[in-house]
Amino acid sequence: MSKNIWIINEYAGSPYHGMEFRHYYLAREFVKLGHNVTIISASFSHLFRNPPNVKENFTLEEIDGINYLWIKVPRYKGSTDKRRVLKWLKFSSSLLYLPYKKLSKPDVVILSPMATFPVLPAYRLAKKFGAKFIYEVKDIWPLTLIELGGYSFKHPLIALMRWCEFFALKRADHIVSVLPNYGQYLKDNGINRDFIYIPNGVDLEELNEKEELYEDIKKLIPKDKFIVGYTGTIGIANALDVLVKSAYILRDYKDIAFIIVGNGQEKENLMRMVKEMNLNNVILIPSIPKRQVQSILELFDVCYIGWKKQKFYEYGVSPNKIFDYMYSGKPIIHAISTKNDIVRMAQCGISVEAEDPEAISEAIVKLKSMDYKEREEMGRRGKEYVINNHSYKILAEKFLEIINA
Repeated sequence: MSKNIWIINEYAGSPYHGMEFRHYYLAREFVKLGHNVTIISASFSHLFRNPPNVKENFTLEEIDGINYLWIKVPRYKGSTDKRRVLKWLKFSSSLLYLPYKKLSKPDVVILSPMATFPVLPAYRLAKKFGAKFIYEVKDIWPLTLIELGGYSFKHPLIALMRWCEFFALKRADHIVSVLPNYGQYLKDNGINRDFIYIPNGVDLEELNEKEELYEDIKKLIPKDKFIVGYTGTIGIANALDVLVKSAYILRDYKDIAFIIVGNGQEKENLMRMVKEMNLNNVILIPSIPKRQVQSILELFDVCYIGWKKQKFYEYGVSPNKIFDYMYSGKPIIHAISTKNDIVRMAQCGISVEAEDPEAISEAIVKLKSMDYKEREEMGRRGKEYVINNHSYKILAEKFLEIINA
């Protein structure tokens, strides 16, 4: 039976606008299966490459069979800009005044926030229409702000976010998370409920329609060296300063180069760090279109992903880039402190402790010294694992089981 599905996520983008992509891909699979999907997102995000052009408070647009409702919000400079708070509040309050006559009455409302302010209006919407209310957790907010941003539990905005979070955890019909160990978080906080694990994934059709890498980008990557590469956001959480420290440790290995592809709030700090250390083995490249990611990964020998050593990572991670890495068939170095580590589970690389440049350097040297076929076998295991467990077709079907329950 066809369902009207509303997905509320103020960071939901599309391949035409930029990250985030999770809900675009899930929605596209829902549409293929005959469901009607409306994504309610904000008109601006620091993650968008190409924000939608909106003039009214609410703008409807159809993208690949998905209905997008853009809510006009204030612009801000970056993730740490205090004006971002105004965006959160404007988006949340606007949910109370949606143009209902232009929208199909929802059978289910899926809320997937960062800042948890939309919880109350989203819950109210679900009750108004007699719809199922599903609360999805991608990042644990406000815990992420507390541990990475140094905010106090007593800060008024943090306290309000936490109240909203616990309201959703107690009132939602179902709790979904991309984090494999999220159940431990619920237990640690006295929430006696189950959750459904639905991780991030890959769109296999799109990955097979990759674009050629821009020629000027291709020229920046050495052809005669062992390439350790990173693609994605350059932010605090990504711990790329630790990778640069590893590059410093391995500076005398003239046949190893480090490629960091992307933009973000920490890029200037990273560039300054490279300059101060006088490193010739680190090359920073601007972000590239999503469809060119697989083309650049082909030029890497090893892919790197790392995290800060913070308690909330113990509950797991599910970054999109790791699935792109796995699909590329390249071995992965994963610097993380968690029990649930997909690289270990898939046996597709080497995992080391977070924020340990010495351990990362040793892993690089170990992979470099391996026979090419050994590295190839590692990569093959990763690719098979992601195809069998993380295609958005499989994940959408799992989500629909909850919706139809």
